[in-house]
Amino acid sequence: MPLTVVLGGARSGKSAYAVRAGQAWGGPVRFVATAEAHDEEMAARIERHRADRPPAWETVESPRDVGGAIASTPAGTLVIVDCLTLWVANLVAAGLEDDDIRALAISAAAAAASHTSPVVVISNEVGSGIVPADPDVRRYRDLLGTVNMAWVEASDHAWFLVAGRPLALEPPDAT
Repeated sequence: MPLTVVLGGARSGKSAYAVRAGQAWGGPVRFVATAEAHDEEMAARIERHRADRPPAWETVESPRDVGGAIASTPAGTLVIVDCLTLWVANLVAAGLEDDDIRALAISAAAAAASHTSPVVVISNEVGSGIVPADPDVRRYRDLLGTVNMAWVEASDHAWFLVAGRPLALEPPDAT
């Protein structure tokens, strides 16, 4: 079944796009949430996102094991993963090395690509701005870019959202 990756900047409409895809699906939906509420502002964000989802959807909190959350999803269930941005941040905070994070990304993307129902994965595009002055922030930016590329490589469809409007990301020419 199709794997769709939805990229974009902050507040670009990525989550709303994924929710619409889930609402259009005729079967059950599993929402894999990677966010953790480490402060009041993030807790409020999480609550706003929950309120935007239909109550019938199953929510699985999986801040570090996205691949496992996808692999354990029953057949016929659409999966929405929100988001790789926080997933990578969680893995970095847990002390994982870059090569281990890349391997987890490739494995999770393969699980998503082979799932029996559609999978919609959300991630931020953070590499379009200035080069960060801090080496840890540069590491994260570069690592997330690599993870996003691995997921898009495994995907059937990739979209870049700007102001709520999706732009199709076409594969590079083979020539």
